[in-house]
Amino acid sequence: MAVTMNDVARAAGVSLKTVSNVINNYEFIRPATKQRVLDAIDELGYETNLTARSLRSGKTSMLGLVLADLSIPYYAELASDIMKAAWARGYRVLVEQTGNEADHEKAALQGQFRTLTDGLLFIPLALDAEQIIAVAGKKPLVLLGEFVQDPRLDMVLIQNHQAAAAVTTHLLAGGRRRIAVLGAHDGDTAGSSGLRLEGYKAALADAGVPYDPALVVPCDWRRDGGAAATSGLLGSGVEFDAVFGLNDALALGALHELLVRGRKVPEEIAVAGFDDIDEARFASPSLTTVAPGRTEIAERAVELLIGRIESKDAALTVQQPEAAFELRVRQSAR
Repeated sequence: MAVTMNDVARAAGVSLKTVSNVINNYEFIRPATKQRVLDAIDELGYETNLTARSLRSGKTSMLGLVLADLSIPYYAELASDIMKAAWARGYRVLVEQTGNEADHEKAALQGQFRTLTDGLLFIPLALDAEQIIAVAGKKPLVLLGEFVQDPRLDMVLIQNHQAAAAVTTHLLAGGRRRIAVLGAHDGDTAGSSGLRLEGYKAALADAGVPYDPALVVPCDWRRDGGAAATSGLLGSGVEFDAVFGLNDALALGALHELLVRGRKVPEEIAVAGFDDIDEARFASPSLTTVAPGRTEIAERAVELLIGRIESKDAALTVQQPEAAFELRVRQSAR
């Protein structure tokens, strides 16, 4: 039989109202009384009803994290860092996957998921800024990723342009002149793909190396996408001496395809990625990549969101901090 608040009250020798006050952190309770109630809760194994408690207090101590797909390694590792940051501040995290579907993103912003959380961390890939603002409601919201950038919205940013330029500059310094880019369309300027492509172009221009759109290959940001794009390049006759995958999954897919085709990495073709997922260190050869500051992103996003939740000032200035990045040079592009 489930333990009730009445059971806790009897065990602690207090009223039902006192138990309720302790559970809801009412501040005017004698320490000795509060401790008796907490001891009874522990002894009996009483678990509060989160929904009922949130209805009374208006607070759940839960953060929502809305992202496309946890099977994408970067998202999974970012989610883990966010959970750790939230836990350290007394919050838990609920995760919702949207599959890049606009209807699913809208549902997370205004449906039952939203009511279970005090605020959301949101990585949009389908909705634009106007759509987000229209349905987001009044609860705090902090965006991650660069698909949407808008001065009205709090967000924590990656230095995509600068980091992609650093990767490209490193490849150029190693004598590479035909650097293929996987994961963008020629002409992209927005979102992570566009910003990283622009950084790549800027580094080429600084080195006096002409930009060739034939080296830019659109594909899904997954291992199989990187492998297929690399296979296409090898079969097309387009010459290239390096591959820059716009995330590590693409780069790892490219690395696999090159090795099964008998191409030497990095002697013939260098490979670099972006994200510094755990697998990058253990690939053979290990993968050169950008660490975009994932832990800092998680810490700053959680801190910003909780600050919004706990502040009574509705007119706070919008914040859009950038995380620092680091180039991690490994065997695939030494």
